[in-house]
Amino acid sequence: MTTDIRPLIGLAAERPLTQGEADAAFAALFEGAATPAQIGGLLMAMRVRGETVDEMAAATGAMRARMHRLNAPDDAMDIVGTGGDGRKTLNISTAAALVVAGAGVPVAKHGNKALSSKSGSADVLSELGVDSMAAPEKSQSALDQAGLCFMMATVHHPAMRHVGPTRAELGTRTIFNLLGPMTNPAGVKRQLTGTFDAKWCRPMAATLREMGSEHVWLIHGSDGTDELAISGGSFVVEMKDGDIREFTVTPENAGLQRHDFAEIVGGDAAHNARAVRELLDGAHNGYRDAVLLNAGAALLVAGRVSNLRDGAVLAAESIDSGAAKARLAALAAIVPA
Repeated sequence: MTTDIRPLIGLAAERPLTQGEADAAFAALFEGAATPAQIGGLLMAMRVRGETVDEMAAATGAMRARMHRLNAPDDAMDIVGTGGDGRKTLNISTAAALVVAGAGVPVAKHGNKALSSKSGSADVLSELGVDSMAAPEKSQSALDQAGLCFMMATVHHPAMRHVGPTRAELGTRTIFNLLGPMTNPAGVKRQLTGTFDAKWCRPMAATLREMGSEHVWLIHGSDGTDELAISGGSFVVEMKDGDIREFTVTPENAGLQRHDFAEIVGGDAAHNARAVRELLDGAHNGYRDAVLLNAGAALLVAGRVSNLRDGAVLAAESIDSGAAKARLAALAAIVPA
């Protein structure tokens, strides 16, 4: 029997929901048992009060239980951001995913179309010749054969159709802005995940710990991006084997120089795709260093290197050897746009 969420809306406005209450509430949302007004009421009650780890874990679990899953190798990882930073940069995490895959780490990338940028991961990959709306079985083939796939959120999370219209009408951040990076359809246990606000790094790390992740970095750049910043320092919350710690990372830690933020400002999908192609062809600029910094961190999280400097070196080898470009070509051949 589906829960009537109306009593839970009132509770959510007064206090954090227990894990059981949150489980029931999100099950009702994803089963289509709540009206748009009830969905909006619940989401905004939690937003105004401030979402808790129990509530995020319940929502994450409910989404994972209803998603189209992929089977991934144990060492697979994701490089993804929440979006919502409004900084309209070039596609850094998408390019970093290509570089990390080129270094031999299986990457199961979860993503969406543009939200706060002019070109989201799905948009730029489409321009690069990849079918960003590929069916789950095609994404599985890409992961198996190319060591890299892109999983479109709307394809792998059909239950979100019950919530999407209300989110669009609300036009403001809700708990769902935080869930994308935590609901990877391949169930990866290693992630480099950017957040639009540093205050969410620790709660998201704690939530991923509850969901069984092994090693994650939650990051927020001093330039306001959901990436490691190439123009300054970045705040990092690391969760590794159950332990959580905080620290700061700078480009110099990776043996890289700082660049003005203007060097990573992006444009539309065609503009950003051109920048990715130039990067993979060996262009040296601020964008390359931003990608090396983030890919280097991902390789550290993946366990392929022991420090950020070695990660950036391995990332550069992936580009300069042509391996990253080859991974993109392999992906496009399996799931052509």
